[in-house]
Amino acid sequence: MNYIEIDIETSAAGIEPVVTELFNIGITDTVVEDPRDIEELMDKKQTYDWDYLDDSIMEKMKDVPKVIVYLEDTPENRELSKLTETTIAELKADATAGEFGKDADFGTLAVTVKYDDDSQWKDKWKEFFKPSQVSDSIVVKPTWEEYDNVDNKLIIEIDPGMAFGTGTHETTSLCIKMLEKYQKKDDDVLDVGCGSGILSIAAALLGAKDVLGVDVDPIAVEVADENIVLNKVDKAARAQYGDLTKGIDYKADVVVANLMADLVMMLAEDVAKHMKEDAYFISSGILVEKEEIVSEHLIKLGFTIVEVVRDGGWCAIVATV
Repeated sequence: MNYIEIDIETSAAGIEPVVTELFNIGITDTVVEDPRDIEELMDKKQTYDWDYLDDSIMEKMKDVPKVIVYLEDTPENRELSKLTETTIAELKADATAGEFGKDADFGTLAVTVKYDDDSQWKDKWKEFFKPSQVSDSIVVKPTWEEYDNVDNKLIIEIDPGMAFGTGTHETTSLCIKMLEKYQKKDDDVLDVGCGSGILSIAAALLGAKDVLGVDVDPIAVEVADENIVLNKVDKAARAQYGDLTKGIDYKADVVVANLMADLVMMLAEDVAKHMKEDAYFISSGILVEKEEIVSEHLIKLGFTIVEVVRDGGWCAIVATV
């Protein structure tokens, strides 16, 4: 489909006047990009809210606010885009003249109109997802990519989608490596916060007898089950709705949780009752700078730290009771 993108640079104070003027000319669907949203997230006291903000997100905080409009490319909407330019120019003139107060700053109010065809880029993102060896024995790949499996690796097919976990993030690969190291054949495995189901699939491919994935997001559970079937491990693995381990009656030889530091510590309060004798608790999603506080919390709860592995600013902690 051909479409029109209209970008309007503004300021925090200018967002509402710009959206109002667009509404007045019949444009009711707008997208607002406001760096203050990221600042509010960073200011939250619950630090697990920002564990996954990377450098690219931090760079976005330097951007100016922007109001964006997407329209189907029709003759009528081309006229509407011209009217938008005129309307925002009039708003800029009024602001400059002091109509909104002498200290009002609506930013540049620069308008950029682009005409594009989504057929040129709608599949472009696929170029960034290639087969990736995430451990000694496991390769993760999207369904559309071919892989010459000359070394007889275990292959997980999983596509980027609505649920977290495609194997490319350091925390996911750390968990898979630890499963590979500590999980034994015919073990029972509990995957807490299973997301896309990638760790459940990995556990099944590594020889687990029974794997239960749980997640608080019903969509994640649905996606995980679909991926489990796609990878033909549905005889050993399954996913179900669950809030951490509340209401879950399951004992495992290995519990794996790729969450975030605060959630790992919350889970640790309850997870021991779901662990068999000599079971392992593998946790990740933990920033290296939070490694010590998580380890100390686990030790306080009676766990013994077996191993800590790190990769790219993240760590995974392996513990037993």
